[in-house]
Amino acid sequence: MHSVKGKPKLLDKVRLSLRSKRYSKKTEEAYVKWIKEFILFNNKRHPNELDKTHIEKFLTWLTVSRKVSASTQGQALCAIVYLYKNVLEKDFGWLEDVTRATKKPKLPVIFTKEEAKNVITQTSGDIKLICSLLYGGGLRLSEALSLRIKDLDFGYKSLTIRQSKGEKDRTTLLPESIIPELKEKVYKVKLLHEEDLKNGNGRTILPDALDKKYPNASKEFGWQYLFPANKFVYSKEIGFKFRYHIHSSTVQREIKSAIRRAGINKPASAHSFRHSFATHLLSSGYDIRTIQELMGHKSLRTTMIYTHIIENLHGVRSPLD
Repeated sequence: MHSVKGKPKLLDKVRLSLRSKRYSKKTEEAYVKWIKEFILFNNKRHPNELDKTHIEKFLTWLTVSRKVSASTQGQALCAIVYLYKNVLEKDFGWLEDVTRATKKPKLPVIFTKEEAKNVITQTSGDIKLICSLLYGGGLRLSEALSLRIKDLDFGYKSLTIRQSKGEKDRTTLLPESIIPELKEKVYKVKLLHEEDLKNGNGRTILPDALDKKYPNASKEFGWQYLFPANKFVYSKEIGFKFRYHIHSSTVQREIKSAIRRAGINKPASAHSFRHSFATHLLSSGYDIRTIQELMGHKSLRTTMIYTHIIENLHGVRSPLD
């Protein structure tokens, strides 16, 4: 989308900037959404005409009227900071004084080993495989859904997670117990891909503009998603239709339903599998730095939260007992 004079509009500039810095599609959508809301809140005035006061009023409105969480408000502020720093290239020193909501630390919701396995048994098909990867490899849901065929290494029993949080690649565990099911899944995806190719389709989207460097790579089987969607989507930007992966909302809904069927009353979610992966490895005696690498944490302090959970739950006996 371009203006009449041929110059990119502000939101297009934001998108181009985020893509040049290799931000994820999810972050791009969120930042553009918040910047658009910020502009609309200020009666469509250009951000160049706004200052700290306008930003604080917007953030206050989000908290008081929209009742968003501190983390959501923080994401909105990050989007605005990005706009001023990287797109408008303005001196944003005054943004440092903007009052933001404080995020209350929350302990992660952890399944017991029995609960995790029980939830998994309440699922089937792709959902069961995805849950097994979340718990067995410590994956985020977005990472599991973004897996390509080439990311599975059955020989080394490992998974390669590409461009995860922080734009880093990492290797984690591929659970040996689900290898037969995964091989069957790969075979089914291969049949589907071959059928798509016969029908003149079979291309997929590639990261980092690799399709320009390797024009035929988008049709290669290794680049296909492990969990392809049932339907095609068409992108005007790239000019062809392709199978994206299963939508995260579908998986989240199924996991929530499985948690209820398992009779678990904790406020658990898909992410609880990842928390449980780290906690259970620690309680089994594995080194915390190894777990840090498997989880893809930049800081060891992030991984340390799981040691606190274990210390709180084990080794201390209730006076009632």
